[in-house]
Amino acid sequence: MSGESFFYPQKMGRLIFLGMEEVIGTSGVDAVLRVASLEKFIHNYPPSNSERKFSFETVSLLQSALEQIYGPRGGRGLALRTGRACFKYGLKEYGSMLGLTEMAFRLLSLPTKLHSGTRSFADLFNKQTDQKVTVEEKDGMILWHIERCPLCWERKAAEPVCHLAVGLLQEALYWLSGGKVFNVEETACIARGDATCTIAIDQTPF
Repeated sequence: MSGESFFYPQKMGRLIFLGMEEVIGTSGVDAVLRVASLEKFIHNYPPSNSERKFSFETVSLLQSALEQIYGPRGGRGLALRTGRACFKYGLKEYGSMLGLTEMAFRLLSLPTKLHSGTRSFADLFNKQTDQKVTVEEKDGMILWHIERCPLCWERKAAEPVCHLAVGLLQEALYWLSGGKVFNVEETACIARGDATCTIAIDQTPF
């Protein structure tokens, strides 16, 4: 275990639970919490406030518990779907702060929306959480680099495991573009020994 602890605000923890509940139901969430030894959250989700008290350890344990219960492939699919559901809840919570729900934003061209949307999104994490994100654009790709990642915190894995972030970005892009589907893939992961968790987004939709 590393000595330092990092946190999400309580309300982001709550959003993860709500997204997970939508995908696997209340009894599924209860099972995940038992496997992760996080029983304190059973029927007791964090409050919807901005206090940074929802630890990266907790986020990571939830992800690995999904894989323990449903297997690596099943857990991956459920984490992707949880990420997509989280975006919907997150939009209600943070949409106006991001400026993404303003009419002026809706009228921008797709490349401009992708450019400013991904940056606003990174700013949200950088300002509201202890997660660190940088965005880079090159060769027709948007590269979303997570330099301090809660999803694989203190995990070791042979494959990238930050599927919830991939699902979140898939849904964000679907929403930003008014229903287009983009190729979103995690190409590097700290759990695998890489320097960052990097999610590559093809700027051209399918």
